[in-house]
Amino acid sequence: MYVDDSSIRWRGREWSHLIADTTEELHAFAARLGLRRTWCHRNPARPWKDHYDIPEAKRQVAIGLGARPITCREAAEMLRARRLAIREAASARDAPWSR
Repeated sequence: MYVDDSSIRWRGREWSHLIADTTEELHAFAARLGLRRTWCHRNPARPWKDHYDIPEAKRQVAIGLGARPITCREAAEMLRARRLAIREAASARDAPWSR
């Protein structure tokens, strides 16, 4: 579990992103924080971008529960690596020699 340091100002609060290595981990941890699954930002066409927006107070709780604080740059690098891994897996699955 990871929380970035984005500090996006919206509706009078500062928000960060809660991300995980898998969507299952993300939902399980979000439930521990009391977040509704419907609050997840999810696009089935881009599963590497799954995340929850969390206010600073929840970010601190998440860190207390074991989420690792990371920079926005680290988050972007993680998402890029995940995107490439998903695309490589899809290419290998769809390759004619793998059938």
